[in-house]
Amino acid sequence: MYERSSVAELAESLRSELNRYSVGGKLPSSRALVERFRVSPVTVSRALAQLAAEGLVLTRPGAGVFRAAPRTRTPAAGDTSWQEVALSAEGAAGEVVPRSVDATGVLVSLAAPPPGVIELNGGYLHAGLQPERAMAAALARAGRRPGAWGRPPVEGLPELRDWFAREIGGAVAAADVLVTAGGQSALTTALRALAPPGAPVLVESPTYPGLLAVARASGCRPVPVPVDADGVRPELLAAAFEATGARVFVCQPLFQNPTGVVLAPGRRAEVLRIARAAGAFVVEDDYARSLAHEDAGPLPAPLAAEDADGVVVHVRSLTKITSPSLRVGALAARGPVVDRLRAIQVVDSFFVPRPLQETALELVGAPAWPRHLRAVAAELRHRREVLAGALRRELPGLAVPRPPSGGYQLWAHPAEGGDDTALAAAALRAGVAVAPGRPYYCAEPPGPRLRLGFAGVAGPGDLVEAVRRLRCALGPAA
Repeated sequence: MYERSSVAELAESLRSELNRYSVGGKLPSSRALVERFRVSPVTVSRALAQLAAEGLVLTRPGAGVFRAAPRTRTPAAGDTSWQEVALSAEGAAGEVVPRSVDATGVLVSLAAPPPGVIELNGGYLHAGLQPERAMAAALARAGRRPGAWGRPPVEGLPELRDWFAREIGGAVAAADVLVTAGGQSALTTALRALAPPGAPVLVESPTYPGLLAVARASGCRPVPVPVDADGVRPELLAAAFEATGARVFVCQPLFQNPTGVVLAPGRRAEVLRIARAAGAFVVEDDYARSLAHEDAGPLPAPLAAEDADGVVVHVRSLTKITSPSLRVGALAARGPVVDRLRAIQVVDSFFVPRPLQETALELVGAPAWPRHLRAVAAELRHRREVLAGALRRELPGLAVPRPPSGGYQLWAHPAEGGDDTALAAAALRAGVAVAPGRPYYCAEPPGPRLRLGFAGVAGPGDLVEAVRRLRCALGPAA
């Protein structure tokens, strides 16, 4: 049983037994709980800490754990309606314009599914695919490094910046790299640095909902540029720059999320040329480079490695290939824009905690690191084939035009006339969480779409079972 589920179960058991004790009564010792429930001391400690955080027990060092007095007074409900005005902005002629931020598309991939639901909407590797032992060992070694708990340089540790620079390649040097708190933080910093509030920002269509949320939260206006089987369409990109006057284009040239397409070789230089002619930056979100499947073949270099003029602002992260909690990434750029990016990041967060940076350094330098990359590449390929095969057999109406050779999702096209939101709701009722395609578009979608992830489940067997449930819920002609 995973540690986090053991903690939750033990906490629930203890919570249900609290009425056996009077207020101030002492609970059994940690040793007694370990023996009774056959769990580790760490599990007991975490379960008791959870109850203490809920105000149900009190922990007295050296004395034990005691039942806390129940809360007798419920705070009176106040009137918060005034916040509707305070959270809005004055528009033209005094008109009140809502400034709400829609994080729905992001929360879908972050929220844990209900018990018994198979998670095909997640955005991270399942715990069984994460390098937990290697990360634990790296964290232990990092904690013993001299100065590991001191203040790091605001740009990041030099050794980690150098590692990211070598990973990106080309003429990118360590001085061009800033260490960030993951890829989402890097995207936020990039957009805040490059696009003033109210400015248009060109994005691929469809694209990652987290990017759309970042753009809108920054006050920018995302403008879609369609993607086909070879990536973004250069002629439409040029037309969008001309029509909007945008100075930023955000793209994922490698295993684009959600479609999985790779920007074709003939379009790579064209995208850079078009952006350069428009006096615009290309923000390259290289989120999936470490998520290439075993059969992917040689990968194209990042656009940043082929950029001589400082057009590309490159985003890279270790989070997707390791753990949601190892939030270490990088921004790479050349020219005066580096100073702007650094200033925005310092104002927002000062720096990435040094222990995390030291842990990342220990992890990527360990012999277990290349083994982990190979294991994930093989497993992702296997899971892709299992899910795609099950869909072909059980749900032929749910078309997947081109299964990708990288990333962790299939972009499925239900039958025309379907409603992807309704299909996702029906799937959830059947015990499968999938992501509807609507949040991936900042304008009207061309048709219903479903995003089916295969990295967040315990194993391939769950994928087969998920498709069986989907068939029961949606029917073979979905």
